[in-house]
Amino acid sequence: MNQKILIVYYSWSGNTRKIAEIIHKYVDGTLIEIIPEKPYPKSYNDTVQQAKKEIREGYKPAIKNKIDNIDDYNIIFIGTPNWWSTIAPPIATFLSQYDLSGKTIVPFCTHGRGGKGRIVEDISKLCNNAKFLDCFSIYGGESRDLENKVAEWLKKIGLLK
Repeated sequence: MNQKILIVYYSWSGNTRKIAEIIHKYVDGTLIEIIPEKPYPKSYNDTVQQAKKEIREGYKPAIKNKIDNIDDYNIIFIGTPNWWSTIAPPIATFLSQYDLSGKTIVPFCTHGRGGKGRIVEDISKLCNNAKFLDCFSIYGGESRDLENKVAEWLKKIGLLK
């Protein structure tokens, strides 16, 4: 089967972007950063408060991105920071806009000690009838051996030889 790969991510601090770029380096595909129409505050504390409120209320912010050819992709990497044990609201917006049935979903996340939390479960709620590969989860932008850790994960899930 011909694999057509999409790597979609949201990154507030740049940590999740680093992982997405490494994945892209190894598996190629199309790399797309999800961008909210209204940016989150630059202040960490203000962003934490806004994200906490959005998650509690189930709010899905408008995003600038639209992928017209989503049906062309069969493997979709979904990258997000762990915000309050779940996906960032812009990722929830993205996932709620598309029917990803039959796709292979590959979650990855960065966190500040919360691990992957409920990220896989929450993505799966928005991706009915999709197949999931193991989630990659790493503390912050942990740079020591980051590229090797991503490569090893990609090998483990069968997307890198």
